[in-house]
Amino acid sequence: MYGVDYQEAFSPVAKLNTVSVLLSLAANLDWPLHQFDVKNAFLNGDIEENVYMDVPPGYTASSKNEVHQLGKVTALIVYVDDMIITGDNEEEISLLQKQLATEFEMKNLGGLKYFLGIEVVRSKQGIFLSQRKYILDLLTEVGMLECKPADTPMVQNHKLGEYPDQVPTDKGRYQRLVGKLIYLSHTRPDIAYAVSVVSQFMHNPSKSHMEAVIRILRYLKSSPGKGLMFSKHNSQSMVYGYTDADWAGNITDRKSTSGYFTFVGGNLVTWRSKKQKVIALSSAEAEFRGMAKGLCELLWLRKLLTEIGFAPTSEMDLLCDNKAAIAISHNLIQHDCTKHVEVDRHLIKENLEVKIIRFPFVKFEDQLADILTKVVSSKDFYNSLDKLGMRDLYAST
Repeated sequence: MYGVDYQEAFSPVAKLNTVSVLLSLAANLDWPLHQFDVKNAFLNGDIEENVYMDVPPGYTASSKNEVHQLGKVTALIVYVDDMIITGDNEEEISLLQKQLATEFEMKNLGGLKYFLGIEVVRSKQGIFLSQRKYILDLLTEVGMLECKPADTPMVQNHKLGEYPDQVPTDKGRYQRLVGKLIYLSHTRPDIAYAVSVVSQFMHNPSKSHMEAVIRILRYLKSSPGKGLMFSKHNSQSMVYGYTDADWAGNITDRKSTSGYFTFVGGNLVTWRSKKQKVIALSSAEAEFRGMAKGLCELLWLRKLLTEIGFAPTSEMDLLCDNKAAIAISHNLIQHDCTKHVEVDRHLIKENLEVKIIRFPFVKFEDQLADILTKVVSSKDFYNSLDKLGMRDLYAST
């Protein structure tokens, strides 16, 4: 937008959630994973040529579907100058590699092993992602490589908030550490809630906030090699999710925290833990707002899978443990008590009517998204991680 960001330079990057979806498909369909690096990529070079960001005038697009002519798929994932190529046609993949080599100076790195600080291990069991080296380097940097490990990333019933008499801490160090933890949470859903909490105090951190960050690092010390396993399942296009909310859990402003997990092909691909922007007047309202966020993520996944030729063949399930919120979503009558969530309600109602989504009830003890909204007991925490597909290939047997 001119006058706002017209002069800014943006690096072309793939959404990391997209990478997770394609890795799940690769694990289910036995697709190869090739990695390349572009040697002569310049992020901020001056461009003298005309660059058209829209269809040039006079060009008429063909109505012929040129992407999936033979029912084959080849995906090119680009993150600035790093590339991953995968798909179900080795001949097409080879042809794409040769075409890229004629335009750029490419370096073939072989099978995918290390991508953006994420370690990739492939075996008969599936594709395993971890950030073990990243964690060990971080612990070394802050002098905590020999620290005492913690069994959970955050203590139960924590009272983190902003107080008038709080003791300040090094703001720059706090922001750097939290920033590194945010990036680490791309493969560690187990720290998502804890990182979400400490991220809320970036502008004015205190000693107690820094202690919470140190606790997360101590937890990471207990299992630096823990990561996500993408296994082979029978239904590669199966899409579903879990959504949950903790009502008025924030002690400072009484706002609720909602979270969701989504799965593609039986593998966890995306998750989020976030404090809601407005105060919910009831637990049903908090859950309902969380359902809307989870639905938006499932709709994005559906659109992505459709674009690459793997559209879901049935309704997507978003499992919720609040019967009142589920009842509101199915009620065709607009009541005064639901006017404040009217936009979310219409979004949910529309997708229910066209049979894109369903909201099955899940028992509280089977609600996986609970660990994204609050600190649970150590037993429940590790039970959820097992069901999410988190493993530690480096743990001693």
